[in-house]
Amino acid sequence: MIGRLRGILLEKQPPEILLEVNGIGYEVSMPMSCFYELPNAGEEAIVYTHFVVREDAQLLYGFNTTVERALFREVIKANGVGPKLGLAILSGMTATQFVDSVEREDVSTLVKIPGVGKKTAERLVIEMRDRLKNWHAFDLLTPHADAAARRDNGTSTVVAASTNPKDEAMSALIALGYKAAQAEKVVKQVAHDGMTSEAIIRDALRSMV
Repeated sequence: MIGRLRGILLEKQPPEILLEVNGIGYEVSMPMSCFYELPNAGEEAIVYTHFVVREDAQLLYGFNTTVERALFREVIKANGVGPKLGLAILSGMTATQFVDSVEREDVSTLVKIPGVGKKTAERLVIEMRDRLKNWHAFDLLTPHADAAARRDNGTSTVVAASTNPKDEAMSALIALGYKAAQAEKVVKQVAHDGMTSEAIIRDALRSMV
C-alpha cells in the first residue's frame, strides 16, 4: 500500500525515523545498515517502504534502495522469520555479508544475530540458497553501510528524545533483539567520548557479528 516516501527527516532515533510527508509524520523502522546512510535531520530523504498490517498495529519498514527492500522481503519469507527478526538480521550485517553467509552456509555467523538460533540459521541457509543465487548481479558488492561508516567521523547530527548517545545506542540494540545486559556490556566496550549513537551502534554490531 505504501511503497515509497519522500519528505523531511524530522527525527532519527535508531532504529526508527520520523519522516514528514505533506504534513504527515510517518514512523519508519530501518535496518541499521540503511540507517547509517540517512542524511541529517532537517534534510530531505527518500525511503522505500514495506508495509505490514497486523491485528494490533500497522508498521512501516524502510530502506534506501529497492534492492535492500527486496532482500528484506526474501528474508521474511523464510519460516520463522518475521519483520522484526528481518530487521535485526539486516542490522547485524550488510546485504552483501548476508548473501555471502548464505552462500558459504556460514551458520556460525548467522547465529550471532539476536533471535537467530542454530535451527533458524540452518533454515535460512537452506531456504534462501537458491533464491539468492543471482543477487551478486545487483550492486551489492560494495556495501553501502561500509562506505557510510568510512565517511562517519562521529559528528553526524541526530535528533532524538534522549541526548545521551550511549542510552540511545542501548535502546536501539534492545529494539533489535539484544538483551539489556548484553547491550549495556558491548556499549561500554566500544563507546568513547564524542561518538554519536549511530557510531556506537555500528561498532557494537560489528563487535558482535
